[in-house]
Amino acid sequence: MKVTDIIAATILVLGAGAAIEFVVMPAIEKDRERQAASVAVERAEPMATPVAAVASDRTGAAITKAAILRKENDGHFWATANADGTSVKFMVDTGASTVALTYKDAQRMGVTPSPEDFRWRIRTAGGEVKGASVLIESIKIGMVEVENVEAMVLRDGLSQSLLGMTFLGELQSYEFRQSNLILRQ
Repeated sequence: MKVTDIIAATILVLGAGAAIEFVVMPAIEKDRERQAASVAVERAEPMATPVAAVASDRTGAAITKAAILRKENDGHFWATANADGTSVKFMVDTGASTVALTYKDAQRMGVTPSPEDFRWRIRTAGGEVKGASVLIESIKIGMVEVENVEAMVLRDGLSQSLLGMTFLGELQSYEFRQSNLILRQ
């Protein structure tokens, strides 16, 4: 059974902290090939938190993990992620080569680069700024988690942390479908 057969539709969760579990049955083939997959859906926080789904076979082995982000009214996809144990709101930016942290978000995470660490020249929409290279141990969105993510802390020139390609490039795939962005691991 293909993962796309399991997660074929957008799953909506009503209410913060709600959890839904259901069983999806594949087309009837041979009796020995007949399987059931369980899909668990959770919503950790209201608003900018993605719906997350994981599918497993009868043995409980994970097939895939996915997070579904909805396009916000401003036309962007936003994710509230757990970054090294701290809740950080990221704007998804496929045009950003790296994850970029505002200085304020980095401080909240306990990351405080020294002034001499800001030696990298970073081009932003607002011009060139200096950045400090850091390693984020883990960024988790719903059930999707990427470890050892390279990032840049920008002291100036960035009003919002960006979820760039050093995170997105580690995923199995990401796909835009209408007003949803599906992250798969």
